[in-house]
Amino acid sequence: MRLDDIDRQIIASLIQDSRESYAAIGGKVGLSAPAVKRRVDVLQQTGAIKRFTAEIDPSVLGWNIQAFVELHCDGGLSPSMMRTMAAEIAEVTAAYTVTGEADGIFLIRAENTTHLEDVMVRIREWKGINHTRSSVILSHL
Repeated sequence: MRLDDIDRQIIASLIQDSRESYAAIGGKVGLSAPAVKRRVDVLQQTGAIKRFTAEIDPSVLGWNIQAFVELHCDGGLSPSMMRTMAAEIAEVTAAYTVTGEADGIFLIRAENTTHLEDVMVRIREWKGINHTRSSVILSHL
């Protein structure tokens, strides 16, 4: 599917606030609310918009520690298996396959170091994980 400028503006608005009304988006892009809805429906049907989600402040859950965890696999762990693992571990807030020494990287949120260690143990128990390397985030720049 080719996106035009209006589709891009609609997507940009939804990225900023996925609960913004179609009328409000239409006001920005010069379309009626029903026209925006039709475009959003097409964007969903074609897979341009995969899902709508809520971004939760992890500190509300008490998850104040963040760490990047590199996954080093034995070759038997496919990207789809990594995706499954990430989906099954609530503390994984982002997951990527990467080039370089690591095969994947997870962004983990945890309450404290004990909680982080528990998550690391669960990750290392997955078949195909040889070892992990983690870096706790100290601050955002």
